[in-house]
Amino acid sequence: MIQTFDFSYPSSDHVHTIHAREWVPEGRPRGMVQLVHGVAEHIGRYDETARFLAARGYAVCGEDHLGHGLTAGGKFGYFGPKNGWNLVARDVRRLRELEGERHPGLPYVMVGHSMGSFLTRTYLIRWPGTVNAAVLSGTGQESPAAVASCKALAGALCRLKGPDYVSRTVHDLSLGAYNRAFQPNRTPSDWLSRDEKAVDAHLADPLCAFLPTVGMFRDMMGGLQFIASRANLSRMDRDTPVYFLSGDQDPVGAMGAGVRKVEGMFRSAGCRDITVKLYPGGRHEMFHEINRQEVLCDLLAWIEQAVH
Repeated sequence: MIQTFDFSYPSSDHVHTIHAREWVPEGRPRGMVQLVHGVAEHIGRYDETARFLAARGYAVCGEDHLGHGLTAGGKFGYFGPKNGWNLVARDVRRLRELEGERHPGLPYVMVGHSMGSFLTRTYLIRWPGTVNAAVLSGTGQESPAAVASCKALAGALCRLKGPDYVSRTVHDLSLGAYNRAFQPNRTPSDWLSRDEKAVDAHLADPLCAFLPTVGMFRDMMGGLQFIASRANLSRMDRDTPVYFLSGDQDPVGAMGAGVRKVEGMFRSAGCRDITVKLYPGGRHEMFHEINRQEVLCDLLAWIEQAVH
């Protein structure tokens, strides 16, 4: 019998309360898995993934970032007026600390998807050696020029309109561009998955029905610059096993090329234990793809090998 319970803790912004959830298996857990969600979604979308892992003996946890899910308090897509990326990263770190206190001595794995993979990469740089393994789902790395350009545009709009302003132009130039590879489009979110029911469920989810603010884009672009820095990458624990999983038709990972680019960045930084799995035909959300049972079984097998 898997038990789930919600809890909360103060955000590092000293304003908001972070909503978190835990899935606990029967008996003593074999390990702890922390899920880090992506942009314009929430931890509740990972219930199937969490239950799969919990049914096999792992305690699973995750939180809704600032501006997301049940943490948002009605103001979606907004981290804060400044320093948003660091605030969210520190909230991820705080959950790791809390779960370490709640379940001391367990192997600890962090699984980040999309923007959550960028946050996990930030975590590996800022708090090296504090997780036993890391999984990066749907990751990538745009060119420095593209990141700088988007950051400059979003920053200018922050100054002109305020950081909580929502710009359709900025969205269309970034997230909105991902659907073009899948024309003719059935929905605006075809790029997420080949599973039409999963795409429709995402579109119908009221906690996903928002566009990020220009402040969030500015902060996320700053995060991408942070995790691309060679000096920062050199701070990672080189012995932490890292598993990259993505679809080879994921536009965030440049149809696989961006995933390989990040793999190369990690190898250049001296990381010794790297595994890459690109699923043929898979799009952005492999945990919601038509072959998700295969993806979850592969994830479990890798975790077993990495921490036991």
